[in-house]
Amino acid sequence: MPASDTITRDHAKLRAAMLEVDSYRINLDVTDDAVFAVHTVVNFSVSAGALGHATSIDLLGHEVESAMLNGHAVTYDGVRLKLDDLQADNELVVTSSAPYSTTGEGLHRYVDPYDEAEYLYTQCAPADARRIFPVFDQPDLKATFELRVTAPAHWEVLSNEPGEYVVDGNVAHWTFGATPVMSSYLFALIAGEYIRVAEDSRDTPEASVPLGLWARRSLARHVDADQILTITKAGFAFYEQHFAQPYPYSKYDQIFVPEFNAGAMENVGAVTILEDYIFRSPVPQATVLRRAITILHELAHMWFGNLVTMKWWDDLWLSESFAEFVSHLAAVDAGFPHAWTTFNATEKSWAYRQDQLSTTHPVVADMVDLDAVAGNFDGITYAKGASVLRQLVAWVGQEQFLAGVRSYFAEHAWSNTEFSDLLRHLETASGRDLSGWSEQWLHSTGVNTLSWERRNGVTITQSQPVRQHRVGIGFYDFDETKQLTRTDYVETDLNAEITTIHAPDSALVLVNDADLTYAKLRPDTTSMHTLTEHLSDVDDSLARSLLWATAWDQTRDAEASASWFLELVLDHVAHETDSSMVFTLLRQAATSVERFIPDAQIALYRHHLAGRLWHLVLEADAGSDLQLQLVQAFLRHAREEHAEQVAQLAHKQGPPGFSVSTDMAWIALQRLVAMCKAGESEIDEALEEDDTSNGYLAAIQARAMRPTKRHKAETWEQLTGGTLTNMELRHMVMGFMDVHEQALLEPYTSRYFEQISDLWAANSYELAETLALGLYPSWAVSEQTAEQTLAVIETTPHSGLKRLLTELHDDVLRALAARAAF
Repeated sequence: MPASDTITRDHAKLRAAMLEVDSYRINLDVTDDAVFAVHTVVNFSVSAGALGHATSIDLLGHEVESAMLNGHAVTYDGVRLKLDDLQADNELVVTSSAPYSTTGEGLHRYVDPYDEAEYLYTQCAPADARRIFPVFDQPDLKATFELRVTAPAHWEVLSNEPGEYVVDGNVAHWTFGATPVMSSYLFALIAGEYIRVAEDSRDTPEASVPLGLWARRSLARHVDADQILTITKAGFAFYEQHFAQPYPYSKYDQIFVPEFNAGAMENVGAVTILEDYIFRSPVPQATVLRRAITILHELAHMWFGNLVTMKWWDDLWLSESFAEFVSHLAAVDAGFPHAWTTFNATEKSWAYRQDQLSTTHPVVADMVDLDAVAGNFDGITYAKGASVLRQLVAWVGQEQFLAGVRSYFAEHAWSNTEFSDLLRHLETASGRDLSGWSEQWLHSTGVNTLSWERRNGVTITQSQPVRQHRVGIGFYDFDETKQLTRTDYVETDLNAEITTIHAPDSALVLVNDADLTYAKLRPDTTSMHTLTEHLSDVDDSLARSLLWATAWDQTRDAEASASWFLELVLDHVAHETDSSMVFTLLRQAATSVERFIPDAQIALYRHHLAGRLWHLVLEADAGSDLQLQLVQAFLRHAREEHAEQVAQLAHKQGPPGFSVSTDMAWIALQRLVAMCKAGESEIDEALEEDDTSNGYLAAIQARAMRPTKRHKAETWEQLTGGTLTNMELRHMVMGFMDVHEQALLEPYTSRYFEQISDLWAANSYELAETLALGLYPSWAVSEQTAEQTLAVIETTPHSGLKRLLTELHDDVLRALAARAAF
């Protein structure tokens, strides 16, 4: 039986008690197209109590040529090297090789279909450094890393530290300085025909930090270098001021890398970023703001996560939630005044959904092993955690919160901590006992509902379990221009199930105005009437976001009909000025049509939605952000009756004043393919005109959308054949599932449930997750689908798959309830 490739928390604790790791000296040869070769020297010492005992070091999927500990050969089982007879000081020397990754995990290799240029990058979080070299792959065994790389002479090579090279014929030998002590998941190697798009520096009287911006050759001209570097420098200034710690590393490169699974990764001094954030076509301002938040999030990690690091992944939430919270603070400071509106519209809606699933967990999760870690990169860890930090700041005060953070960095720089260490500093700075707050918000699950009625003031009822909420309460009335504007505002603590406050008479009462706490909202009858009729008249974007979230929550909870929500969106979205809100609303409208409306009426409502969207497109300001998003939404829902408009967009002919990009023309062509009004020849022609990586993936998706039984069968075989890269798989899955006639997918419902457990076992986590989520028959909202899902949950041995299917089962039940309320 093969060895388990997980790392358990108990094993990590034992190793941390036994070992102190000094250094890794890594020599990588990446001149071969198929495999990389690595020679690694690890120096470490052990505690007196561990002398003569054994441990193991992680190395996943390598061909080991030689492995010697203190001059003696060690054994390897494909997952770990066993280290026996430990001495006070030890040296492990390993020579090995492994194939490059095509899944975005470990050392990933990509060949650009446009110009055949080669690109490599590492992704080591949470524990994939072990796919590259032998390593004690856990965050609390920090060490220094010295890297040498042999690469083709025409490549650029980047790592955590600056590098130098000498050319020897067709190869270059690169040497990088030793890093400060850091965790293994932060190791970085980026190599290939990357172009340095821009360079700058962050200059203070104390230091000058070089800033680099990199992308692959075929996309370099599309990078918004000035804007990205401006945001980066603003982030440096904000964090250095509020953390009272200078940037702790020698440089700061940001590299856009292909086929990346995440939004970005905070490698020390060498942040890797998803290429979707290179905009070769116009994108909504919501996406521009999301990129800014991502840039600031990763920069925050240089302090919180990298300089001071969690001991184990139980505190993953703290690293991610803190970065998410402070990145929104920094975004406001950097010129994005409505960043908290975006936070409510996107992050909080994610958190609320995740927290109402049966798989919800406390913010402080029980990460027993890496399988649990992989499943908990979720809306609790990121979004709920950041939301409750926002509530904590509202309770103790922002200055007191940041003062505690500053003393935390001062004490724990370069070390590993637990949440209790931060809590102690926050208690000292604020003068409050936070143990009760921690228990209420971090160690329990679920989202409270705050409902209110007007009866001798405003009576607010909090659902169980009762928590302490610091909330703002806003009172809104119409001004002389018929706008709903806030006329009164109070802040108060809700500590009981029922709280009554004095309140002026007003058209709209909004509990949790300013969005200080984490809770669903249920307004009084008068406020709900005002919301329905006048939502777009509210003059504050964050208040509107809270009201939109209220409408959506009621729809998801089967308290309001999906038809009501759709009409609310169609009546008000054209007046919405916040791009992130428009983006979220149009996605929620799509979910309403596809999931919350009974099958017999989906076609009717989709036709209605597409028609109204196109009408709004024609009424919108030409070339506006709103018009762009409306066209994108129209293309999602357009069917045969809208073929003429779709065909015009596919030929880059849009409404007057609207410029149709190549990327949008692809989306329109894909829709024509699904209509059976375009096929292989049109796809080939489009690819010939756009033979870029974007075009390559768009063509894969288009071919998977061909609406015949034969093409769907061929696509299924490709999807389950194990030969696709992570991005090829993702786009093919999207195309396969995008059909106008559900009958095309009906044969694959049973095949999904028969095969998914085996597919999970045969693939890496990233690919397995794409298959499990992407191919799930979510279109088949029925009791039978729920029963089939439960059957696999009960029989599969894979905990990660069990969790995903449990959440998908919850979604089916929610959709059934919403349909019953329709």
